[in-house]
Amino acid sequence: MNKRMELIRLLTARLERLSVDSIWARRASGLRRSLVKAQEAEDAGNTYPPEHLDALIEHSFYILRSAAREIPDAEETWRKLRAQPEKK
Repeated sequence: MNKRMELIRLLTARLERLSVDSIWARRASGLRRSLVKAQEAEDAGNTYPPEHLDALIEHSFYILRSAAREIPDAEETWRKLRAQPEKK
């Protein structure tokens, strides 16, 4: 298996783990289908043009970066909580 396909398999798994509540998960669903089709073609002995695979990879990273920006910063929340005086 070539390095692009290894990366595509990894990205497919990461895209599947996006929260269903995220707008990015909905946008990723079509992309995941394209990634799976590329994997199936590779498994069947066919190849996609490298430029097409590169575009899928780039778009996958864009979606994952965008989804990650939606994740609240738990450490910042913890710092704010600790800074508040305790109520007795």
